[in-house]
Amino acid sequence: MNESNEQNNETGVSKARSLDEIAEYWDSHSLADSWDDLPDVELEVRALPRRRIVIAPELYEKLALRARVEGLSPETLANLWLAERLLNVG
Repeated sequence: MNESNEQNNETGVSKARSLDEIAEYWDSHSLADSWDDLPDVELEVRALPRRRIVIAPELYEKLALRARVEGLSPETLANLWLAERLLNVG
């Protein structure tokens, strides 16, 4: 928000004054319509490196099926199972 919007408690693009008004605005508008009006920003992201392991195709199919039943991605389920197993073995 710019200084004048802060005084009015309005958001920059939608000119909304509440979360409900913001939600209503974005339900019927596209960010593409306002892209040129937005300020440029720079972000620095520091993410831990990910490691990959190879899983046999038949094991992956079973993992993917079980993950779907659990409502998880196969990667998330594998991480949960590995963490649980490693916690139990010390």
